[in-house]
Amino acid sequence: MEYIAAYHTDVGISKKTNQDSLAIKVVETKKGKVAFAIVCDGMGGLSKGELASKEVIMAFSDWFDNTLIDQINANGIDEGKLVSQWNDIIQVQNKRLGEYGEKNSIMLGTTVSAILLFNEDYYIVHVGDSRVYALSDRVLQLTKDQTFIAREIEAGRMTVEQSKTDPRRSVLLQCVGASQVVEPEFVKGRITKNTVYMLCSDGFRHQISEKEMLDKIGPSATSTEQDMEFGCRYLTETVKSRKESDNITVAVIRTV
Repeated sequence: MEYIAAYHTDVGISKKTNQDSLAIKVVETKKGKVAFAIVCDGMGGLSKGELASKEVIMAFSDWFDNTLIDQINANGIDEGKLVSQWNDIIQVQNKRLGEYGEKNSIMLGTTVSAILLFNEDYYIVHVGDSRVYALSDRVLQLTKDQTFIAREIEAGRMTVEQSKTDPRRSVLLQCVGASQVVEPEFVKGRITKNTVYMLCSDGFRHQISEKEMLDKIGPSATSTEQDMEFGCRYLTETVKSRKESDNITVAVIRTV
């Protein structure tokens, strides 16, 4: 499988710092190309959110560069080992960030949404309310929001319309660094050709529709990396024009 990738991140219209962090990697291995993307949204209401998101990005990047590539070159991907390694990274970072917060009398945390694409399969690890989507002829959300309102909607105690104005709509059920226990969601699926796998922080998706996502960064609109980057920037500016107050981050990997 061949991949092209792009990203854009923006501090937005009201915050002084960008607490979002991201990484994208596309590497040729002895067994074919592998693509990886991760988006972390440092908690806006918590101190040092940018530190939390950066630390988790660096931990995953180090794993990709110094562990995963060697494993793929030797034996490909072992799903069980991958899940174990990802869980270990998250648990270690949750403990480290928690201890740092206690030592400095602050709270800090971050969401984590990452996807790995290799040969015929994709693998996702997810904590919080950043999202992973697959854009083809439609928009498919591949992760579940780990939020209070998502839980209430799923349980039938709240409607989608009610959730839009509920004051608890930004409350996370868990995040890395500020939760005593973190239980990541793991997802596996089949890669499809001519599909855009999109990761984003919640600031990116609040003010745009799924149709706008498809029209600007879906596969019919993105045959090159330049197309993808333009679509990411265009939608970011659209979100800002609609008065989104959060940081805005999007990362996309297209199969070709």
